[in-house]
Amino acid sequence: MTSTGQDSTTTRQRRSRHNPHSPPHDSSVTSKRGVKKGAVLRSSPNLAEVKKKGRMKKLSQAAEQDLVVGLQGLDLNREARTPSGTGLVFDEQLNEFHCLWDDSFPEGPERLHAIKEQLIQEGLLDRCVSFQARFAEKEELMLVHSLEYIDLMETTQYMNEGELRVLADTYDSVYLHPNSYTCACLASGSVLRLVDAVLGAEIRNGMAIIRPPGHHAQHSLMDGYCMFNHVAVAARYAQQKHDIQRVLIVDWDVHHGQGTQFTFDQDPSVLYFSIHRYEQGRFWPHLTASNWSTTGFGQGQGYTINVPWNQVGMRDADYITAFLHVLLPVSLEFQPQLVLVAAGFDALQGDPKGEMAATPAGFAQLTHLLMGLAGGKLILSLEGGYNLRSLAEGVSASLHTLLGDPCPMLEFPGTPCPSAQASISYVLEALEPFWKVFVRSAETLEEEDTVEGDNVEEKEEEGPWQPPELPILTWPVLQARTGLVYDQQMMDHYNLWDNHHPETPQRIQRIMHRLEELGLAGRCLALPARPATDAELLACHSAEHVDRLRATEKMKIRELHREGANYDSIYICPSTFTCAQLAAGAACRLVEAVLAGEVLNGIAVVRPPGHHAERDAACGFCFFNSVAVAARHAQAVSGRALRILIVDWDVHHGNGTQHIFEEDPSVLYISLHRYDHGTFFPMGDEGASSQIGQAAGTGFTVNVAWNGPRLGDADYLVAWHRLVLPIAYEFNPELVLVSAGFDAARGDPLGSCQVSPEGYAHLTHLLMGLANGRIILILEGGYNLTSISESMAACTHSLLGDPPPLLTLLRPPLSGALASVTETIQVHRRYWCSLRVTKVKGKEGPSSSKLITKKAPQPANPGSAKGMTMPEGNILEAGTGKATSATSVKESTPRQTTSETAVMELTQDQSSETAMGGAAGLNQATSEAATGDATLDQTTSEEAVGGAELVQSPPASCADSQTPPASPMQGATTQISPSKLTGNLRTLELDKAQEPPEEEELLGEAAGGQDMNESVLMQVTGDHADTDQAMFYAVTPLPWCPHLVAVCPVPEAGLDVTQPCQDCGAPQENWVCLSCYQVYCSRYINAHMLQHHEGLGHPLVLSYADLSTWCYHCQAYVHHEDRTQLSPMLPKSPLEAAQAPGPQALTKHLAKSGHSGQKSDTPPTQ
Repeated sequence: MTSTGQDSTTTRQRRSRHNPHSPPHDSSVTSKRGVKKGAVLRSSPNLAEVKKKGRMKKLSQAAEQDLVVGLQGLDLNREARTPSGTGLVFDEQLNEFHCLWDDSFPEGPERLHAIKEQLIQEGLLDRCVSFQARFAEKEELMLVHSLEYIDLMETTQYMNEGELRVLADTYDSVYLHPNSYTCACLASGSVLRLVDAVLGAEIRNGMAIIRPPGHHAQHSLMDGYCMFNHVAVAARYAQQKHDIQRVLIVDWDVHHGQGTQFTFDQDPSVLYFSIHRYEQGRFWPHLTASNWSTTGFGQGQGYTINVPWNQVGMRDADYITAFLHVLLPVSLEFQPQLVLVAAGFDALQGDPKGEMAATPAGFAQLTHLLMGLAGGKLILSLEGGYNLRSLAEGVSASLHTLLGDPCPMLEFPGTPCPSAQASISYVLEALEPFWKVFVRSAETLEEEDTVEGDNVEEKEEEGPWQPPELPILTWPVLQARTGLVYDQQMMDHYNLWDNHHPETPQRIQRIMHRLEELGLAGRCLALPARPATDAELLACHSAEHVDRLRATEKMKIRELHREGANYDSIYICPSTFTCAQLAAGAACRLVEAVLAGEVLNGIAVVRPPGHHAERDAACGFCFFNSVAVAARHAQAVSGRALRILIVDWDVHHGNGTQHIFEEDPSVLYISLHRYDHGTFFPMGDEGASSQIGQAAGTGFTVNVAWNGPRLGDADYLVAWHRLVLPIAYEFNPELVLVSAGFDAARGDPLGSCQVSPEGYAHLTHLLMGLANGRIILILEGGYNLTSISESMAACTHSLLGDPPPLLTLLRPPLSGALASVTETIQVHRRYWCSLRVTKVKGKEGPSSSKLITKKAPQPANPGSAKGMTMPEGNILEAGTGKATSATSVKESTPRQTTSETAVMELTQDQSSETAMGGAAGLNQATSEAATGDATLDQTTSEEAVGGAELVQSPPASCADSQTPPASPMQGATTQISPSKLTGNLRTLELDKAQEPPEEEELLGEAAGGQDMNESVLMQVTGDHADTDQAMFYAVTPLPWCPHLVAVCPVPEAGLDVTQPCQDCGAPQENWVCLSCYQVYCSRYINAHMLQHHEGLGHPLVLSYADLSTWCYHCQAYVHHEDRTQLSPMLPKSPLEAAQAPGPQALTKHLAKSGHSGQKSDTPPTQ
């Protein structure tokens, strides 16, 4: 493995491409390994001399001033201003509508009845701050929806059942009731009321239990049970009324919230994250825009994130992995000021629509992870969920978490399945150009791609996982939340010979003073410290070591000095044994309180520290290993090998803790420390990433070895997201102990790192989701009195349930830090499946695909189409979004790319003339991908048409365990290998870097002017000469478009197809706007037609090259079935077009099929 301590030239180039102003990481540290503990240690004088001789230089006046200035910005005294309480809006009026013509319609009043019954049963209604629902005003709804659409919905109050049904049938999966409009306004207003309360500091967070849902509703379109888009309106409202600059919307409903996405996909002020069932477009709403490849448009590129699930049965581990690897890193870089959640619970086990296997405890975990963002300003708005028990328990679990109750332990934590790993990998690859946190060095990527030699054991998936019945969750009733152990007697340990030794008695005194000053000590339950018993100490230390330290109580000063010199970096005084015994006993007392339910969590403000203490030797200021003793005591108290996670974030490696547990699989030890290639204390190779434990404990020792100074919040959080938490959730601990040294804090003289108190608060908060919230922080190092006081106070805030403060990341993670994290991941991927999520660059990549066919059940009626997979033989249309025949299913929105890839199969006995004859229609039937200028091999390969779909392959590391769905035509249809199919698709790639084609080969505005001509078709069919079938691809245009009403009559002067672009004078690839009849060039000349569309919103344009018609709003070609009657009038070349009557006839034809319903004015793409 290559060295990760220094940046290569390739690394620097890669960094500069994304952040040219960031300086290269300097980590020119000479590698030094093989120094055994206890030997004479030679290191840099500014550290080893301090550690060995016990001296440190006082901070200069300038350094002290820098530290003071840095800490002045902290806001740890938050009690006076930090809002408390969880708001709840629950109004019975929202039950006053239902489907008049279908009693079995899944979205009904019984959903809220079940939730209310559950909340009353668990006593949650009384614990929340109740808010009265209010109606959203028209002006507020118009922040997202058109006035015409709102007015139309308002008229439904006065319609009879027949009229309501007729109108509802023009949309997809909706029903209407005379009270639908009133309830939808009340639902939107309920969320707005919570926005006012949260941003007005009346409450900390809140939940709106409302119906109808909203996230499918678009600018001028009902869709999927939704009339108004509540979270979208709330986001715009927060920006307009409360001057919020950045909003995060998280959509965990099992259906993609396309309405929300389309509202914000060009807006960088709103980050939209959706995690949903997709199944390669077979699942409702059947949009290619729901796939990972859609990342937003224009300035909004990178601010739309879709995590598509391509199989059913996804579990908690899959959702948590997506949050850790994708959502949290991006969110911390985005720094939202408000988090809105489209909280659908149809991904829960038992839901008939979602068919997933998530649990209420899993949604509690997701809620907890989000509570660390935006200063805790979090609002959940109910969306879907159609299994009444699952829905009620999911809402209850999330509400418990909002109220500050600990997250239940996951009954079935598992690991992310290969399909989830594949989806997340593609998402990471798609997002890399837009987010600094995903930039990795070239050597890092190279190493990640090399996994074959790791002997990674992959378990083959045997189909969707079916868990047992949902467990009944229990929530602890606690008299106090956080325990605090401290005893002033521990100050009696001090250095008799050096008043400037860094491990000074004032360390714990200053911490306690700060906790009392901030009122935090008063909010904790004070627990008395006690000495550790010999039995407790002997569980980790030898009897000889205990006796030898006890003997120091009676030694003279000269003997004490001589005894201390026998150890590494140790001083001893007559009170040392008593203080060390008291420190270990205090940790044991706190363990007893937590395990007995006396408190939920706690902090032990103790000294001397302990994590360097070995089984039979003192080391590095440490005598007894307090954390290790506490862990063994916890297992003794519980009477079994309790699963314990020890996280050691002290800047020095906890060599003693590692050695004590290195053969024990019941204790997972994770250490993040400065290593500097073995030259940083305690030196040697014990802290290297290659140290993984021994025997049965192999894989349960995890070392993140930093190879330089200046590590900060960004670096530690990257380690948390990519490594610490994935392993921790997979391990599923029953108790978490933290060796909480604060010498990596900003201003510490030994660590030279830059972790802020706010950073420590976030690290603590993220760990609190584990072990049912049972977490204990035990003080280790930290030698700047101000830094350790503020840092421990910040952690105490988190333990008490206060939201972590806003965290400003001034820089991306250091490349050296990324290299260290990746090195550890590479070492441990064979032991922890959760670490096998990596980007796919250099493998088959996002464009890889497989050809499969799969049948799916036909919806019984259009109203139940939501939640169904697409039937075989269906094709996607755009328009009103409802199924019009047994062989077609319309898209729910005209926005997405509906020009699907038609897969045409030619058996070998068919003549070549047949194949070539089909090429004629290909020239005008090829469409651009959903992302505007994306290539076909990224998007059209995911379409499902004619019963055949092209399915993305997982990354190479997961490919063997990914089993594609069985084909109903197996044996009759030859399967094409992914690599061969990928190569074929690439021959059709629409790449704007290619040479411009000749004018007669121009295809259209969307396709970028490239033509899939006969030679391409021959190449494709030739590649499959060894199969039973040949294959080529075409694009089917829309037979109808809702924007045809925008077509205006042709000017009296007629059209001149030779007219150049009105802006730049370009003579070719020009288009005419069918609303104003101005002529501009295509996007691959100077994009003046695109600019014209973006400025005026005119949707339809006509190509002067081939007379194809493109709709910007639908992102598709439009070709009505009657166009065949016009073919004699359509010109064959620009010369013929100058005299042909085609344009007038074409305009008349386009306007012929106009629709009287609502048109969609969703924002255009680029």
